[in-house]
Amino acid sequence: MDRMSAVSASDGATVSHEVVPAPLALHAEDGHVLRGFVWRHAPDGMTERPVVIVNPATSVRCRYYSRFAAFLYAHGFDVVLYDYRGIGESRPVSLKGFHAGWIDWGRLDVEAVLQHVVSDFPGQPIQVVAHSVGGFLIGLAASSHRIERVFSMGAQFAYWRDYARHKRYRMFVKWHLVMPALTALFGYFPGQRLGWLEDTPRGVVRDWTAREPRFEDAWRRGSLVLGEAERQALVERFAALRGPTLALSMTDDEFGTVPAIQRLLRYYRNSPTTHLHVAPESIGQCEIGHFAFFHSRFESTLWRIPLDWLRNGCLPADAPGRVMPLATG
Repeated sequence: MDRMSAVSASDGATVSHEVVPAPLALHAEDGHVLRGFVWRHAPDGMTERPVVIVNPATSVRCRYYSRFAAFLYAHGFDVVLYDYRGIGESRPVSLKGFHAGWIDWGRLDVEAVLQHVVSDFPGQPIQVVAHSVGGFLIGLAASSHRIERVFSMGAQFAYWRDYARHKRYRMFVKWHLVMPALTALFGYFPGQRLGWLEDTPRGVVRDWTAREPRFEDAWRRGSLVLGEAERQALVERFAALRGPTLALSMTDDEFGTVPAIQRLLRYYRNSPTTHLHVAPESIGQCEIGHFAFFHSRFESTLWRIPLDWLRNGCLPADAPGRVMPLATG
């Protein structure tokens, strides 16, 4: 991997201007190899140093989060980036005939990374930064009870009626009609050639394009059918997360709207949640949307929100936006 320019820590930490993350390779329970990168400080006996796992959005390569990982590293965290099976560093030679869906990403991939961190970073607190579907996948992992704290950005599971009202039907056509049609034609979603994120396994597209308001109902029928007991067990697994969650959303995020964020948060009934809703104008920006948060231009504004949360479990005193009450429903 190319050298990454580390961010100078504002608290006086001494870091190299160039950080070369180490390659990561680990095996999921079914033998699939997951790959990524690790930013790790030299051993110094500091078992209290948190290690942050970054869960990417659907079909976004882990490299996209490298600047943010270097930022966290510069502020004293160890950081693990990885790609889910079928994406980026963890992609097979061909996606035709490759079977992977959101259940695999959560039950197998997120779980494998959690187990790896428990083993390879003994005694260190485990925290998770989750983007989009990455916040949903936490709940499918059996070891989520090991997570001390979660920061999520735009985390939801793509229920189309939660999309921003003024873009809802155009998004429905693009993501819930055109995407599955192309996937049926090619055997996978050819996102790279279209400029629509990464190439994506067929099973992931099946899960993304489901039309039910409860995620567990997506596996009641179709190409992946789960029994009632198994689906209920998936829902109950979300209760294992007890570490607090800060869920960040943007007013111009067409995917991560307030209803979408809160629909997911209600599954994590044992995780104390804080939902912060931020308007781009509050930090002098015209737009941020669903993806731009992880651009390094937000280091001095938005990135201090997860930094304070991961360090201390609280919001910066002058954090932009407003805290939204969690609605029932």
